[in-house]
Amino acid sequence: MPLILTLDMHGVPHRWVSWQHACFYYAKDLVAWTAGNSEFVIRGGINRLTGVRSTLCTNSIIAIKGRALGARGVAVVPPLNNHELFHRDRYICAYCGGDFGFGRLTRDHIVPLSRGGRDVWMNVVTACRTCNQRKGARQPEQAGMELLYAPYVPNKAEYLILSNRSILADQMDFLARHVHAHSRWKAVPA
Repeated sequence: MPLILTLDMHGVPHRWVSWQHACFYYAKDLVAWTAGNSEFVIRGGINRLTGVRSTLCTNSIIAIKGRALGARGVAVVPPLNNHELFHRDRYICAYCGGDFGFGRLTRDHIVPLSRGGRDVWMNVVTACRTCNQRKGARQPEQAGMELLYAPYVPNKAEYLILSNRSILADQMDFLARHVHAHSRWKAVPA
């Protein structure tokens, strides 16, 4: 069963939840509205008195009642880790342009930590191990290397895309409308 995309009441993407968590929202009458083309039927137990099996239907995208996230919900800076960084950069080394697997990539700090750089989205790029070692504790221009692309901070919608490998088409269409135009994810067809 795929993950269910939850939104706030205004349609701002919030997070992925399991089908069990979605059932909880339905059971507590916390689903404000639904979207998407995909619908899933979850079958429960059989009523001892009637012999009827309970069922619950959930959509692939559900809006949850409660406090709205508004613009700040999409603007939230996602946590930085290698998995999302490599996804943001499409597993492409920022220096040689090579396409590598997870095990052959590293997080490179454009301004090295030893030189006052910070571990933030705007100071990190994906680099293959060879290029990262060649660059060392120097800035790219000091190492005679050029960045092939600029870093950027993914928004919440892009983070949700990056963090789920099994996104349904209707969920992807919904999230794609919330991704910034400067995103590398939009620049290159998936």
